Amino acid sequence: MAANPRPLVAGNWKMNGLAASVGELAKIIKGASGIAADLMVCPPATFIASFVHAARGSTVTIGGQDCHAEPSGAHTGDVAAEMLKDAGAVSVIVGHSERRTDHHETDAQVHAKAMAARRAGLTAIVCVGEQRAEREAGKTLDIVGRQLDGSLPDGAGELVIAYEPVWAIGTGLTPTAADVGQVHAFIRKCLGERYGVAGGSLRILYGGSVKPSNAKELLTIVNVNGALVGGASLKAEDFLGIAGVYR
Repeated sequence: MAANPRPLVAGNWKMNGLAASVGELAKIIKGASGIAADLMVCPPATFIASFVHAARGSTVTIGGQDCHAEPSGAHTGDVAAEMLKDAGAVSVIVGHSERRTDHHETDAQVHAKAMAARRAGLTAIVCVGEQRAEREAGKTLDIVGRQLDGSLPDGAGELVIAYEPVWAIGTGLTPTAADVGQVHAFIRKCLGERYGVAGGSLRILYGGSVKPSNAKELLTIVNVNGALVGGASLKAEDFLGIAGVYR
């Protein structure tokens, strides 16, 4: 039987935002009332502490976009999971396709980062997803299965999975509801095989060109427990329009 955990709608701001962007966060906080889902904003690392301060006392939480596997050391430009935790973050995205592609991150590196998140007391949001050519070749489940095998942390614990077909991120393209349902059901099966009963309560998010106009269709699919939202999360109106599916 499909799990029905409380939904999560997380906004990945990527490398966007300046000081004035706290105004959009304020609008998200104001509009969160009455939404029966957890809302999270993952801004650039430069904003985490200030966003945590702005969101204090609200239902909106703040997460990071990436972390290093080590807790400290000579890693110029990197941010440790412990640093994110110290700044007030509650979670961190690991293995996003842009990290896997642009920085050539392997499943083993993603696994190490997921374990670092756990070490620091953060919830890891582990991303998986196939390239366009892999989908056209019928390899979607093989690719997603391999990424899950190599990337997931040991033991269920606090964990979120995000399925983001790479070819749908920022392109305006989305898979069909049937395609999304098939992959999410496969991920649920894999989680059950790996973590047992605990795998049934883990949240599986969908990401990839999610917007207010298609949110209802995507977020009401069985085993879709929320969304990891990219560009549409930069504007409070759009982000709340997606999360509003859960009113």
